[in-house]
Amino acid sequence: MARRSGQDGHVERKGYAFYVRFWIDVLGQEKRAYKSVRICPAFGPGKMTTPERERRAKQIIAESGADTEEHFKLVAGVNLGVTFKQQADWFMAHAQARKRRPIKPATAKSWDTCIKKWLNPHIGASPLSDVNNPVLKELVSKMADAGLSAKSIHNYIQIAKLVVASAVNEHGEELYPRKWNHEFMDLPEVKNQHAPTFSAEDVTKIVAGAEGQYRVLYALLAGSGLRIGEAVGLEVSDVPDDGLMLKIRQSVWNGKKQTPKTPSALREVDLHPSLAAMLKAFIGARKSGYVFQHGGRAIVSQSSILKRSLHPILKQIGRQKGGFHSFRTYRVTHLRRNRVPEDLLRFWIGHAGKSVTDADSMVKDDIAFRQVCAANVGLGFQLPAENPTESPMLHPNAPNCTQTVSLSEVS
Repeated sequence: MARRSGQDGHVERKGYAFYVRFWIDVLGQEKRAYKSVRICPAFGPGKMTTPERERRAKQIIAESGADTEEHFKLVAGVNLGVTFKQQADWFMAHAQARKRRPIKPATAKSWDTCIKKWLNPHIGASPLSDVNNPVLKELVSKMADAGLSAKSIHNYIQIAKLVVASAVNEHGEELYPRKWNHEFMDLPEVKNQHAPTFSAEDVTKIVAGAEGQYRVLYALLAGSGLRIGEAVGLEVSDVPDDGLMLKIRQSVWNGKKQTPKTPSALREVDLHPSLAAMLKAFIGARKSGYVFQHGGRAIVSQSSILKRSLHPILKQIGRQKGGFHSFRTYRVTHLRRNRVPEDLLRFWIGHAGKSVTDADSMVKDDIAFRQVCAANVGLGFQLPAENPTESPMLHPNAPNCTQTVSLSEVS
């Protein structure tokens, strides 16, 4: 079906009225229909002059949408195959239900927002087969004009490409293979992306300024590098009697249990003795349930913690708003500065190994070594006075995990 150009229509008299005839694409049929619409009577009240009839004829054609790109895309999408919107709906349902790497609910919510906010309104009616470099180039231009950041534009375009690639035949081969050209699209480069983090002084002030369970939560996030969902998903049974090691087996999002972000997130995380003592004191005599909870249940709204607790504290100490990931960034930076072996760092943080050497390393299985490392590397920040403070870092210019200091020597 070819792209339709503008048309003036043909004005003719039939009986006692004048009509305009024009071509229009019709749902469900390949050939266009030659439509006839009444303009005015030939005699009496309402009669028009020839110029008036011609102007009215053009108005009728414009009102029908016969020459618009939107109408063409809608008809073409139905007549020639699936539209982008239809494929996007299928893709979202499939991505959450598939056995191989299903996306998490949080990811699904983010992607769904992207599709509904930008993709469907602009390319949803287009036939999936027509979504190519020129179409995405136009979309990129619209997003840039609207003031979207380079990172946001990249995220939207990436989802559009995933939707197109998800259409496959019975042999699993892409129906519409594309060689995407970012230069042609004029896709902006992501440069100097802002990644907020906290300093050791910030963390000390945040923990001191927090109240109740949030004080322990912030200290744990900064001292362990856990993701917020992993921390909220911790159960008392995941914390051994000495509190020196956490077992990460699940995550919680919107109050519901789920598996952690990746297979590598299933792990054990060793804690500094002072942080372990703080956590055990907080748990007290409890034998079951979530470590952090509201009314005996998992914390439902993590965003409410930001609004009611963390962001007010940051404002009070004169820092810009930051999220829970800033604690994780702080911990990774602290471990790197103190020369923790990279394979152990990835194990604690929950990232996959980068090489065959990482896979061959058995450091993660040496619990005694891991706990010496956790004790020697320290927290980098100070816990409140009512909790045990961390020991000073021993020989700060030496690799901390190679020091011959036993746990009994670390107070």
